[in-house]
Amino acid sequence: MRYGLIGGKLGHSFSKDIHEQLGAPGYELREMLPEEVEGFLAKREFRGINVTIPYKETVIPFLDEVSDRARVIGAVNTIVNDGGRLIGDNTDFGGMAMLLRKTGVEIEGKKVLILGSGGTSKTARAVARELGAASINRVSRTKRDDCITYEEAASEHTDADVIINTTPVGMYPNNDAQPLELASFPKLSGVMDAIYNPLRSRLVLEAQKRQIPAAGGLYMLVAQAVYAAARFRTVCDADDYRGIGSGTEQEIAAATERIFRKMITEKQSVVLTGMPGVGKTTVGRIVAERLGREFVDCDEEIVRRSGCDIPTIFAERGEKGFRDLEAAVIRELTAQGGRVIATGGGAILRADNVANLKSNGCVVFLDRPLDSIAVAPGRPLSTDRETLTARYRERYPIYCATCDVHIEGDATAEEIAERVLRAL
Repeated sequence: MRYGLIGGKLGHSFSKDIHEQLGAPGYELREMLPEEVEGFLAKREFRGINVTIPYKETVIPFLDEVSDRARVIGAVNTIVNDGGRLIGDNTDFGGMAMLLRKTGVEIEGKKVLILGSGGTSKTARAVARELGAASINRVSRTKRDDCITYEEAASEHTDADVIINTTPVGMYPNNDAQPLELASFPKLSGVMDAIYNPLRSRLVLEAQKRQIPAAGGLYMLVAQAVYAAARFRTVCDADDYRGIGSGTEQEIAAATERIFRKMITEKQSVVLTGMPGVGKTTVGRIVAERLGREFVDCDEEIVRRSGCDIPTIFAERGEKGFRDLEAAVIRELTAQGGRVIATGGGAILRADNVANLKSNGCVVFLDRPLDSIAVAPGRPLSTDRETLTARYRERYPIYCATCDVHIEGDATAEEIAERVLRAL
């Protein structure tokens, strides 16, 4: 290994994608058991590595030198091999600070709760101190070190201004988990989550629903990787990591923004919502072809899995039975991003479906005028004009409230697809 990432479980990691965009040669992901870490470091058979959960503290005793910042924080996420000397640093600090600035979350003079007690929580605490937080409390499931419990946070710290999640709760594949409910914290002015897969965790989605500035950890992940690449350049060949110039702050910021935008575009699904008959499937196939992505139609997937058509499902199981099947399909299809997904007309009626669609997707509402939508016998809830009109009036405000992009107008599928692509 010349460059790479070590950690416990790395199936969710985007680090290889990011470092390859920076010009890294052969960046590897290597999962390790705790007892393997010391031996790997002792061999010194790498030039630069990143370190993730759960080894950011584990590696410290095996290093020859630790930067002042990493020593104060008590966590290392970047190691360079400088002529046989292993030097540890913490680039998560710069990444988290950049994420807070990008999202516009103010820390100075604020009360901050940090969820978690591991290495990333220590980094978050250091960033909050640097940015002038009035008070900082780390929150853990058990009362350990200097942490408070979740019960104490919800009863004694309801005046918190900012919450930063550094736990893996809500991370793929357990996307529907959430470390705490935000209803107990009415003063919140910002929520940050270090989780980047899914792109928007349940915690972030709840905050955004409450109109609280919030963001997931992808921008932080990219920024810390760019900072790490700048460290790697000190010990690498001239052609390695050519994507960050000489590594000035301006170049780091530019590389971070460029790669973040590309990662969002690649990792985020395009989710089409709207009434039956507006052309979601036809438009979706065109968009998928243009983007070079997999296309999935939720209704077609339901039919494939159940072995019968939708009218039969309604007849045999009722609407609730159909909605349960639909929810299971949506949960699976949205667990990871990068697809184009056409949803059924009523998919947005369940809050869990909306959360799943938004976790890794940009929701695009295809809004055609009611009089241009055809009635079709294969759609159980819109079999005649009167029923279709009732469904339209019932669902229209929900389509508008749940979408990220609103595409209006009656046009050809090609024209609508072009509008979708421009909006993205």
